[in-house]
Amino acid sequence: MDLTPDDLRDVLHALDSSGLDELHLELADLTLTVRREGAAGWTVEQQVLRSPVLDRDAEPVAAPAPERAPAEVPAGTVAVHPPLLGTFYRAPRPGEPPFVEVGDEVAEDTVVGIVETMKMMTPVHAGVAGTVTEFRTDNGTFAETDAVLLVVAPSGGPA
Repeated sequence: MDLTPDDLRDVLHALDSSGLDELHLELADLTLTVRREGAAGWTVEQQVLRSPVLDRDAEPVAAPAPERAPAEVPAGTVAVHPPLLGTFYRAPRPGEPPFVEVGDEVAEDTVVGIVETMKMMTPVHAGVAGTVTEFRTDNGTFAETDAVLLVVAPSGGPA
């Protein structure tokens, strides 16, 4: 059984509404431990992948799927990735204008969006000075850490 991001989100929502301070979930190829630490909320998360234990008489198990190749971006541009997995938002709050739009100039420390993980908002910085050329992740979309949120053409040529 594979945990999807939606499954993990459902587990975290259930934990938020429960009185539990810790959850330890163990599957054949995954161990997940999540702890609540005081008023800070869910702050410690551990995920360990391991090979499943097989019976000697069991059929061989297929190898795990290879990791996804990083998304391609045009030569001379820089992909901006989320600092951690979570839901990507382009604006600070619903109904407010986005942090940046295509065509906007950004500095390395410009906030270009936020990622919500376990009700914690983490800013996403451009990481490079340049011009936003495209968004690859829609507002309100769950993003893995290897997702490309947006693409920036660096000032002064290729990075």
